[in-house]
Amino acid sequence: MKISVNYSGDYSAIVTTEIKHKIQTIHHGIYTKKAVGADYLGWVDWPSSLRQDWLKELHDTANDIREKSNVLVVIGIGGSYLGSKAVLEALSKNFHPYNKLEVIFAGHLVSGSYLKQLMQYLNSKEVTINIISKSGTTTEPAIASRFLIQYMEKRYGEQASSRIIVTTDENKGALRSLAIEKGYKRLIVPEDIGGRYSVFTAVGLLPIVAAGYDIAEFINGAKMAEQDFRTLDIENNPAIKYAIIRKHLYDSGYPLEILATFDDKLKYVQEWWKQLFGESEGKEGKGIFPTSVLYSTDLHSLGQYIQDGKRILFETFLLTEKADEDLTVFESPQNGDELNYLSGLTLHEFNHVCYEATSNAHLQGGVPQISITIEQVDEKHLGYLLYFYMMACAFSAYLLDINPFDQPGVEEYKTNVFKFLKKPGYC
Repeated sequence: MKISVNYSGDYSAIVTTEIKHKIQTIHHGIYTKKAVGADYLGWVDWPSSLRQDWLKELHDTANDIREKSNVLVVIGIGGSYLGSKAVLEALSKNFHPYNKLEVIFAGHLVSGSYLKQLMQYLNSKEVTINIISKSGTTTEPAIASRFLIQYMEKRYGEQASSRIIVTTDENKGALRSLAIEKGYKRLIVPEDIGGRYSVFTAVGLLPIVAAGYDIAEFINGAKMAEQDFRTLDIENNPAIKYAIIRKHLYDSGYPLEILATFDDKLKYVQEWWKQLFGESEGKEGKGIFPTSVLYSTDLHSLGQYIQDGKRILFETFLLTEKADEDLTVFESPQNGDELNYLSGLTLHEFNHVCYEATSNAHLQGGVPQISITIEQVDEKHLGYLLYFYMMACAFSAYLLDINPFDQPGVEEYKTNVFKFLKKPGYC
């Protein structure tokens, strides 16, 4: 298992004595859990600390869901849904996306139309819901929960409580209290792991295993990454390397990073990555703005700006070496589309050529580049990749002298919403 990080510039030239010293300090702070925000460093050794009895409980819960239901509705926002959504989208088929159970997400937006149509759709299904919230009072999922709990109680009566699972704080919060009152099954959000770092906890794992995917392999990938990225090796540790390159480009006047992929299966990995880095770094007037493109689709839209627009961005390619399924261009007797010159080329190979051509063009246009390459998209490689990003993000934020684990700006908007709506205590 490996992940490679390559830079279009001279990496050795940007690894200064100051950077080396700072990386050593950050590394020590993370692994002694004395860094700023250390109360939320539980994710660092979480994969290797998972107990078999806990994993068995998770599998038993997933089996129970599948016995009762053919749809699981996951209610959550931000880190409460993006991790599992990213993995499910990466592993699913395009037109028959669900392995054993259909997973639908709610509470990640406020839309009467979405909720109304969702409940109409559920009428022909057997349903379980999983409400994910540390507090239970986050507005968007709380609104969805109010409607969907009412729906479940009207439809299933006393049996509704056996079809509602909550993933919440172990010791406090409105959702915990509701679960105890109603008799819902409870899973725990660890106290020392924040939402955007929670994909390897019950928050991310239950929807993935319920859908029929191999969380043992997913966790094994994360365990391997946990071991590999623990080394203080500035030249060869890809998480540290990525963080150092990002810091150098930021200091060089490139405050915007575009994560580009040619694999549509990874589009929600991009969305998860945006939250991870955006919430972790964007504070105190600092931080790289994370955005994403899907190629070659966006080469026919945003590609123009990337090639010739203002030089404020750098581009990071997320690449896969192997495709799980593919097609080979065949020779046509008529050649009316003039594509016979591609005969014998697989579409994955075409995308790799497209990557090389795009990379070359954008470099000539003055866009600095990083490439991150994994072997393939499966449970183990996804576990490895997501842990890589989490560790790289921690190093990257600490290099900016930022706490990676709070989100004061998010709390600001929530407070304003409560004031505008005249919530008691906020008027």
